[in-house]
Amino acid sequence: MELLDLLKMAIDKKASDVFISVGTPPSLKIDGQILPLKVDPLTHELAREMAFSVMTERRYGRENGSVSLIAVSKTQPTIAIEAVHTFGQSAFGENHLQEAIDKIAKLGDKSLVWHFIGHIQNNKCRLIATHFDWVHSIDRIKTAQRLASLRPEDHPALNVLIQVNLEGEVSKSGTPPQHVMPLATAIAHQPRLRLRGLMAIPSPSNNFDHQRQIFSRLRDIRDELIDQDYPIDCLSMGMTDDLEAAIAEGATHVRIGTAIFGPRRPKHQ
Repeated sequence: MELLDLLKMAIDKKASDVFISVGTPPSLKIDGQILPLKVDPLTHELAREMAFSVMTERRYGRENGSVSLIAVSKTQPTIAIEAVHTFGQSAFGENHLQEAIDKIAKLGDKSLVWHFIGHIQNNKCRLIATHFDWVHSIDRIKTAQRLASLRPEDHPALNVLIQVNLEGEVSKSGTPPQHVMPLATAIAHQPRLRLRGLMAIPSPSNNFDHQRQIFSRLRDIRDELIDQDYPIDCLSMGMTDDLEAAIAEGATHVRIGTAIFGPRRPKHQ
């Protein structure tokens, strides 16, 4: 049985314990039952992240399948993306635009969903609007208008999220919390865009309670938008080092790179 099928079986059975062992050979333990696995290192790491997400959903009372994993594949070769996709992963995140365009072209025969998660330059909007399915990093009305005007008519509306700078970090993109509402209003008037929710990248912290506190701010802003009848359903927050806190506070999309692919490769390789 394939590893993905085993994980789905564990979810369907509402297993209380799902654990991916890193032994030789690797194994999957479902409520004490140990099943040996034959998987390559990439799919093994992806499976471990999936299992962790499943158990974290349960720990914090989230519905099964309420958290989607975006495999952040920037600087990774197409062969690595294909290996992870073979296991069942379809959502991939990129922020190096030209590198991403090359990958999208090479993997055009795959059923992949591409998320742009980087800073948006005005002169890159046409490529982003043409090639991506989701954009997580809108922080200006001008950018939203430009993406909308450049979205091809034969494409569905572009799924977009507003990036919020929760801590006022001058080194990071994102709109301040007080500017989210007018930006959401502007996006709602663009028929070629579909506002799906909010995204944030907090400053690094090893304090779990602090991580939750920061993520709760994004959830609160989301709730304010919902109270104003914005039909949003997504919170893109949480990466390898703060994944659990993000899921605890309502993340619907988590962005995982290093934990799946290993250390980032230099761009020239």
